[in-house]
Amino acid sequence: MTSVKKKAVFLDRDGTINVEKDYLCRVEDFEFIPGAPEAIRRLKDAGFLVIVVTNQSGVARRFFGVDDVERLHQHMQSELRRFGTGVDRFYICPHHPTEGRGEWLKDCLCRKGRPGMLLDAERDYDIDFSQSFMVGDKPADIEAGQAAGCRSLLVLTGYGASCAESEELSAIPKFADLGQAADYILSR
Repeated sequence: MTSVKKKAVFLDRDGTINVEKDYLCRVEDFEFIPGAPEAIRRLKDAGFLVIVVTNQSGVARRFFGVDDVERLHQHMQSELRRFGTGVDRFYICPHHPTEGRGEWLKDCLCRKGRPGMLLDAERDYDIDFSQSFMVGDKPADIEAGQAAGCRSLLVLTGYGASCAESEELSAIPKFADLGQAADYILSR
């Protein structure tokens, strides 16, 4: 008997789910982009795993620690519960190839645009990338999804509007926000 592979929506965090704030690490600074919690709930209700994959080079730069990132994710989960939903798993890349210090100075496979975090999730959850999506606001998000074999979507929140017209993203579907991206995913 073969197991049925799962479908997932991989989400960038800053600028996709929550308002972009440089090196966000404080719970009191966290703010959802309007409609993001409802979009996550609709995706989960449709049977998708919702997995956050986020570069957190602030750890590498020693602006904050991994514990601060985890505390922020716990807060985010608590806030999502108010909307009757939550994220299935958070994967973080705490590294930076040139600006990191100590153990965090690393040219790793997990930093987006590489697919390391998505590949880790695939192993952990038996994900079918051909039935999955990556949604983000930067070229690195799109590249990571494509490298893993997901369909990549750009949202125009966060940095999305400033990079939407770039040639490298010309063929990528673009949406005003996560809510519209979820509408697209759910119509497939």
